[in-house]
Amino acid sequence: MKVKISANAYYLPETVESIEALQNDNPDWDIPKILDKTGVRKRVISDENQTAVDMAYEAAKKLFQDKDNYESIDLLVLVTQSPDYVLPTSACILQDRLGLSKKCMAFDVNLGCSGFVYALSIVGSLIESGVASTGLILCADTYSKYINKNDRTCRPLFSDGASATMLERCESDNLGLFELGTDGSGYKHLIVKNSGSRLDNEVLNQKRGSLEMHGSDVFLFTMNTVPQCITNLLKRSDYSLDDIDMFVFHQASKLVIENIVRLMLLDVDKVFTNFENIGNTVSASIPIALKDADNQGRLKEGDMVMLIGFGVGLSWGATIIKWTIQ
Repeated sequence: MKVKISANAYYLPETVESIEALQNDNPDWDIPKILDKTGVRKRVISDENQTAVDMAYEAAKKLFQDKDNYESIDLLVLVTQSPDYVLPTSACILQDRLGLSKKCMAFDVNLGCSGFVYALSIVGSLIESGVASTGLILCADTYSKYINKNDRTCRPLFSDGASATMLERCESDNLGLFELGTDGSGYKHLIVKNSGSRLDNEVLNQKRGSLEMHGSDVFLFTMNTVPQCITNLLKRSDYSLDDIDMFVFHQASKLVIENIVRLMLLDVDKVFTNFENIGNTVSASIPIALKDADNQGRLKEGDMVMLIGFGVGLSWGATIIKWTIQ
């Protein structure tokens, strides 16, 4: 597609929770073992009254500081699984708060870990087809609000955060083919029960469900799916692993990414990670990692970058972008 990422920014809440805080709350936890699996030393947590919309707004405002043509935005997509309301659509709220044109399309995409890649395919296609000219992808999730403080599977891993990514038309192809897929049979492996219209009879009085993750099932899904996803995308794009300058995975965990690297025989120097001091920010993890890689000088003009998202759904997606200086 003749579309490029022209700007990228992110926002993280001020509250930082260290691995030591987990030990204080749960003295019986084997912290070294948890750290060895997750690789996460610090996570960021939204304030009690801070929502995904609030964080997405802050990420967009940071992007607008560096990009002065935001008034041309005619497409807004919010990727979130923790909207402010069941209805109305949270993207509509953000269109108003950000002062975007009333001619701007705005809608939500209810996806998690694969959401950014899916949003790239949607926004890129709408721009390529002429339906839109400038698109803004906002990714924001507040998983911490659904996690029990004594949950040793989810709490040491997930963070809250938001990203803002602008896409525009360009003269050359910078957004590649997409490899997307779904296995809904595994929907229960990452789920917040009693959070919508389907309620379990025995907990009808429960105000809000808690995030449940069957870690071993999600891990097996990832190991079976992601390598094949990468292989398929490379074949369809007529690239080899050597042609890719940087791999940016959804920042799932140390265990997951290390095993993908091992299975695919990837050059570890080409794999960017930042989960250690940020944690797993769900839909925002890939664009946040892209921004950090750029800030650290790891990306240069023309680099071929593969983006791979996978997780809740179960859902996965990958694409290859040609990096352009922002």
